[in-house]
Amino acid sequence: MSLCLPAAQAGQRLDQALAGLLPEYSRSLIQKWIRSGLVQINAATARARDRVRGGEQVRISIEPSAGESWEAQAIPVSVVYEDDELLVVDKPAGLVVHPAAGNWEGTLLNALLNRDPQLRQLPRAGIVHRLDKDTSGLLVVARTERARRDLTEQLRQRSLTREYLTVVCGVAVAGGTIDAPISRHRVHRKRMTVSAGGRDAVSHFRVEARYRAHSLLRVSLESGRTHQIRVHMAHQRFPVFGDPVYGGRLHIPPLSSEAFAAVLRAFRRQALHAARLALVHPASGETVSWSSPLPADMAALVEALEGDMRAHAAGRRRNG
Repeated sequence: MSLCLPAAQAGQRLDQALAGLLPEYSRSLIQKWIRSGLVQINAATARARDRVRGGEQVRISIEPSAGESWEAQAIPVSVVYEDDELLVVDKPAGLVVHPAAGNWEGTLLNALLNRDPQLRQLPRAGIVHRLDKDTSGLLVVARTERARRDLTEQLRQRSLTREYLTVVCGVAVAGGTIDAPISRHRVHRKRMTVSAGGRDAVSHFRVEARYRAHSLLRVSLESGRTHQIRVHMAHQRFPVFGDPVYGGRLHIPPLSSEAFAAVLRAFRRQALHAARLALVHPASGETVSWSSPLPADMAALVEALEGDMRAHAAGRRRNG
């Protein structure tokens, strides 16, 4: 892999600069490549802590991918668009995107290899961004190396845009922007947290609907940090409803009907859905976009929230 470091990255550590350019690879893996001598700058070996000036030519000799051992599995996958360059998938909640410890099979990647065996030739089978296991919605997959590089660059340049719908706890008065860096939690290593020393992370949100004790928000991302929306909304004290990690205790509004309370108790995942995806097509250069309606479980949750609000509004009118 050959690339040129942008001038905008001047002053960054080499591993930090490469992690920004290659978001499909973890920073720890990039550091391993550097330690193994697989990364050269201007034809010379480099260290992870070396500061870059911008304009350097970087060559990375990537080791054979462990993807050769991934299995193709006949797992249903909803493809909303496909052509020679890319696939757009509508991922259901509960499906892991990429094999990892505890989920070495039964993932979206395994399903993609079954649909298109040629994806085995690409890093991570063409997956350039991810969704959490229990987040549903749209995700783009590259089918060629050209498309993979192009989409990766769009992620870095933020011309690939994603919008999410989420139900949060609390009544949001207005939308806004959350500009708060995110890093891994120092103690709970599977969690992320807002931290001054973290990586830049920016989320924009606006209110779609307000209920008695919840809100439906539309969130767009400028960056794609792990758990970004979930961490940012919890930081704003509007945690994503049903989030088992950042959501806190289940809160049922006072004077709720048994039927409404049962709906809230039964919702067992974060209420987060990737509803819209837009990008510049790698081949045509045209801006294309796709939308996905709320899945059945989130649609039922929103319907229950609306019904609860209408019922209480009607009660107030009768009593007033």
